[in-house]
Amino acid sequence: MSGLTRRHALFATASLPFAAAATLGLPQKASAQAELQGAGGGLFRRFRHGAFEVTTLLAGTGENSNPKGTFGLNVSDADFAASSQAAFIPVDRAVNFFTPVLVNTGKELILFDTGLAAEGVLAALGQAGISPQQVDAVVLTHMHADHIGGLTMSDGATPVFPRARYITSQIEYDYWAGQENEGFEKKVRPLRDLTRFVTDGGEAAPGITALAAYGHTPGHMAWMIESEGKLLVLTADTANHYVWSLENPDWEVRFDLDKTEAAATRKRIFGMIAADRLPFIGYHMPFPGLGYAEPKGAGFRFVPHSYQLAFDA
Repeated sequence: MSGLTRRHALFATASLPFAAAATLGLPQKASAQAELQGAGGGLFRRFRHGAFEVTTLLAGTGENSNPKGTFGLNVSDADFAASSQAAFIPVDRAVNFFTPVLVNTGKELILFDTGLAAEGVLAALGQAGISPQQVDAVVLTHMHADHIGGLTMSDGATPVFPRARYITSQIEYDYWAGQENEGFEKKVRPLRDLTRFVTDGGEAAPGITALAAYGHTPGHMAWMIESEGKLLVLTADTANHYVWSLENPDWEVRFDLDKTEAAATRKRIFGMIAADRLPFIGYHMPFPGLGYAEPKGAGFRFVPHSYQLAFDA
């Protein structure tokens, strides 16, 4: 564009309507204001991982009005406030994300966790172009309500994934089987005959390996996803918040059943992730939940994924 920069050209073009109105001297009617639309955003993110395809699914969010009472049971108000301020997040409010993960191995579709209710995971799957009938297997990392809630429809009996088999930790199943837990009894126990149990190092499928991550619950599992030499860790609830739990692994979390073991597990799992510079997906990390862990003091800093894995496509 000779003798005229793009910026000048855009400015000149944008000015033409105003110049015309001034020349004609016509009164201008104010345009109606657009209505506010509220927060938006898609319910899935998809990327290649070796020969696999991985999709994170936003099955819902929830607001927490007392985050210290959840994520900082053993720390002072001042320390909790300082950590929050340093991360530019409010001290008295938090948003929790519920992010199941779908792995397409090329041979089958494997879903990790199901969210709080069927509606959430079905909406995300639908937006991603997946029907529940296509899901071949459902892996339960553990059996808290926000992970098993989407196993059945609202009637509490109809399976959401009619063709699926189920995979979970033997330790986890045995623990909840003895707790008289309503969610377990309604949603998990009826699937017993379709369930295969694994222990540390067991496989859900070739390249998908269970990692013991106990503490949050007795049989809580993380999962290593490996394809064509590339590694990805699904950390599930090993860390429940990207700042308070990840940067401060010794801070006690209300929902960790064994708080000492959970803290040790956070240090071990994220120590491995940081040392090997592995990508991970955390169930409660800010959606899409994908990022890296950088060593920071006694803990780790969450580094959100930007475009690193795009080069694997």
